[in-house]
Amino acid sequence: MPRAAKTPVRPLLRPDAAGLSGNQLIPSTAALVLLLVVALTAPCRALPAQTPAPPLQWEVRLDAFTGDAWAIQAGAGISAPLGTYVRFGAVGGIGPGADGLTGRTDLIARFTLDPFRDKRWAPYGVGGVSARYGARTRTSMVLMAGVEGPPMGRVAPAIEAGFGGSFRVGLALRQAFARRR
Repeated sequence: MPRAAKTPVRPLLRPDAAGLSGNQLIPSTAALVLLLVVALTAPCRALPAQTPAPPLQWEVRLDAFTGDAWAIQAGAGISAPLGTYVRFGAVGGIGPGADGLTGRTDLIARFTLDPFRDKRWAPYGVGGVSARYGARTRTSMVLMAGVEGPPMGRVAPAIEAGFGGSFRVGLALRQAFARRR
């Protein structure tokens, strides 16, 4: 087999054309190590979309249920992030109603349209299941819409309305996070 003729390799930047000698273009090993150390140890600021979801979020609330099984219940709940836009939680409540002392347990997912608090008020949707206890126990699906307001100190107010066995309206105070809902 015949050998191909070798073509000379030409540098992309000719030192003599730039007025530099060949050694000025080759950085020293020490300079490369220093650059690497600075790049790896420089403090970085995460962008809002890169900030991790807040930890568990608590809430206290007051809910009113209409219909023949009316009730007014004080409750508390906790939720955890399932991603950027969704939080999954559990809420329990107790209070007087048509059947005497009543209670409930809700397992819900809350989908917010403004997870980074870009606006003062943010709409959200809620879906899940609910079990109400009293003289008669019943379960139902929950579908609600709500709006969460700006933080007032360490809490953020919210109001929601929807259906879950009957029409229901709720007021909540949730733990507020700086740049997340």
